[in-house]
Amino acid sequence: MPIAAGIYYAVHEGGDPAGLREKPPVLLLHEAGSRGQAWPVEIRRLAGYRVFTLDLPGHGRSPGAGHQSIAAYAGSLTAFLSALGVYQAAFLGHGMGGAIALALALDHPERTVAVGLLATAARFDLPRRLLEDSAFASTLPRAWEGIVQRCFGSAQDPREAETLSRHLLETRLGVLHGDLLACSQFDAHDRLDQAACPALVLGGSEDRLTPPAATHSLAARLPDSQLRLVYGAGHMLMVEQSQAVARALAAWLEAVPFQRGKG
Repeated sequence: MPIAAGIYYAVHEGGDPAGLREKPPVLLLHEAGSRGQAWPVEIRRLAGYRVFTLDLPGHGRSPGAGHQSIAAYAGSLTAFLSALGVYQAAFLGHGMGGAIALALALDHPERTVAVGLLATAARFDLPRRLLEDSAFASTLPRAWEGIVQRCFGSAQDPREAETLSRHLLETRLGVLHGDLLACSQFDAHDRLDQAACPALVLGGSEDRLTPPAATHSLAARLPDSQLRLVYGAGHMLMVEQSQAVARALAAWLEAVPFQRGKG
């Protein structure tokens, strides 16, 4: 089982070694309370890239405890890169994972080639009840239910909700609450103009956790960004419309400048 710096990962090499060296390594950073497997296979196996799918600390098959700040998660990612001997990478993050990618771009720009931000905001407006329910074992199921109810658009496949529910149920006690605390305290709004790397901002038109207004605001304040709305999708846009999102990510990554030898 591959673990580096306390982080479990799977790696897919989608091309010949010579070609892979011409493109940045890609790290997939999942949402709060989730795991790497939440990313659909179309993204975990992007053609032409070396893609690392991670279970963040304390999540999935990664041992130990989760963190309670976005900065701490970003720090764990720099340690992970160093353990692998990778200097720079492109970070694709969903929800909390997007906040971690933003923190890497702002606080560790030398390690960040580009960031793909899915259903992400510069600051999160989490329902207070959701945060409170996640703190206690007796109310945790209500927190899970509240998340699942808000995650999908109108064209939801019931099987997708069942998979999300299963992942949440398997999350260690305290990890979801720590993640939600980290998100509630995250605020990069006044620093976005300092981001120096290319960014792709992807949002679902029916996202109730990170609504389109937050997505538009994020893209507008990032100096080098592209905005794409996925119509009919909710917060789990990369699951709801996996092929469309994978195509958008691949097309954007192809245009990201990368200096060979830094990956």
